[in-house]
Amino acid sequence: MLRLSADTGPAWFAAVERDFGTFLQDHAACERKALATAMALVAHYPDRALLVDAMIVLATEELDHFVRVRELLTARGIPLAVDKKSLYAAGLRRQLRELSGARLTDRLLVAAIIEARSCERLGIVARNLPDGPERDFYRELAVCEARHHADFVRLAKTYADPDDVDARLDELLGVEAALLTAQPVSAHVHGGGLVPQGEENSDSSVASTTAGTERHGGD
Repeated sequence: MLRLSADTGPAWFAAVERDFGTFLQDHAACERKALATAMALVAHYPDRALLVDAMIVLATEELDHFVRVRELLTARGIPLAVDKKSLYAAGLRRQLRELSGARLTDRLLVAAIIEARSCERLGIVARNLPDGPERDFYRELAVCEARHHADFVRLAKTYADPDDVDARLDELLGVEAALLTAQPVSAHVHGGGLVPQGEENSDSSVASTTAGTERHGGD
């Protein structure tokens, strides 16, 4: 099960629909950064065999996803975008603790949260695209992101106390929701557009996409 503390509302996909080219450019950047994150974990923790094995598989998948998103861009005559710092990811990374064991836990959980949000939003894209190869591609990606999320949480619980991991994950989920709430709605994968607290998500296409999202629940 995905773990998120707030759902994406219909305003986010409306922004994507208006500027699908920007969405694709940002999505390609996200896949490239996910690949870089996986390889950075390999470089920093080469003695953690389970982590290294998992990150090699994940990096291979993220490279394939990057190539395929770039193909979508190329078909539209759109180049890759110049790299820009993600305020969302930077805000999550600022939560990393300094102690080595705690830092590894946080790095894994931040990656898990990013994958969970990506899964939710790529699933929304898939549900709203017309039938065809692109819709199938985004459905496939949503499934992969859900698996990556679960892998990161599992790894965190392998190297730290599972109860401590759950408690820390809940803390970071609150930070994640606050970061997205503070951002304007945009076509970026991690742009603003959450459902305000206290409001129900009435958009059926979004609600059905996130039906598998467990709020502060188990993985």
